[in-house]
Amino acid sequence: MASTVPFQRFLDEHRAAVLGFLRAMVGRDDADDLFQETFMAALRRYESLDGANPRAWILTIARRKAIDHHRALVRRREADAEVPEVAAPAAPERDDELWRAVAELPERQRAAVALRFACDLRYREIAEAMDSTEVAARRNVHEGLRKLRGVIGGGER
Repeated sequence: MASTVPFQRFLDEHRAAVLGFLRAMVGRDDADDLFQETFMAALRRYESLDGANPRAWILTIARRKAIDHHRALVRRREADAEVPEVAAPAAPERDDELWRAVAELPERQRAAVALRFACDLRYREIAEAMDSTEVAARRNVHEGLRKLRGVIGGGER
């Protein structure tokens, strides 16, 4: 059964959650590009959306775009490994300390924490977006928070 909600309304309803998730996953600089890619991919498959959980559906697409982005970065770094750095990157904003720490988490923990706190999803929805179980979603959030407390609290545990 295809979705009956116009795509623009669907985009408006999920814009903040998707953008918040992507900022947590890839940072502010790349989030806007991935946001566009996410909704372009969603538009192509929108007619097949069954309407059961559209938020988890769009966040699953966003998560896959973020994973692809990180894989591309790794490939680029490997290709550029022999090229020396020309200039140091600009210092991140002070307000982004927490999200910088989140960015250092393992991918599944980072995604679970971002879905829980940037998107305000319940564990059932996190599990659906990450194609896992609710128990795994809870564990990933818990482990991610434990690591964040260690880093932000002064020492990594």
